[in-house]
Amino acid sequence: MKTILLLEDDEILNQGITLKLSREGYQVFSAHTLKEAEQIWSMEKIHMVISDITLPDGSGLAFGKKIRAEGDVYLIYLTARDQEADIANGYCTGADDYITKPFSVKILALKVNALMRRLEEKAADTLLSGELEVSVTELQAKKAGKFVALSRTEVRILIYLMENAGHIVSKEAMLDAIWGVDGQFVDDSTVTVNVSRLKNKLETDCIANVRGLGYLWTDEVIKK
Repeated sequence: MKTILLLEDDEILNQGITLKLSREGYQVFSAHTLKEAEQIWSMEKIHMVISDITLPDGSGLAFGKKIRAEGDVYLIYLTARDQEADIANGYCTGADDYITKPFSVKILALKVNALMRRLEEKAADTLLSGELEVSVTELQAKKAGKFVALSRTEVRILIYLMENAGHIVSKEAMLDAIWGVDGQFVDDSTVTVNVSRLKNKLETDCIANVRGLGYLWTDEVIKK
């Protein structure tokens, strides 16, 4: 599931955008302040950031510069600032779009969908990490050139962890990403059991259990 970090201090607008994008099939992490947004950014794998510019505790432009320096994500600004210089400043920080208020939430969703389709088009087919090679399309894993006998669920967990390498993945996020698609009812103990089984089969220490927060793939991952 693609993830969106929404930074908007207007509570009603924030709720409206979150509801619309959630219905479009995205996992939306909602923040009302820069502090909240920075915490989410540090803990979650984010594919797109939608940010207001004028915030109660700072500037969305500064946050945009930060995420541009740290990650490859799509960036959309939502703002009442409609002067040419403001728009230019927004694009200079690396924005993919600059939307002035008031705007249509429906049109925003269409723009988000268009950008996310580009992300799907350039998605990696193979993930490499040390001796491990994982085929995203075939749901197969090799270690040191030999196939590892993993279930489809275990491979999906492995792919999810590797795609989010360096970021802590909560059990709730993993439940939604792995089991939510199939509509199965499971609890977080299912995640614990499957991750433990996966770690044993791979004989790896790259999967770290971050107590109280979730799991983390600790090694570098190359996407091809």
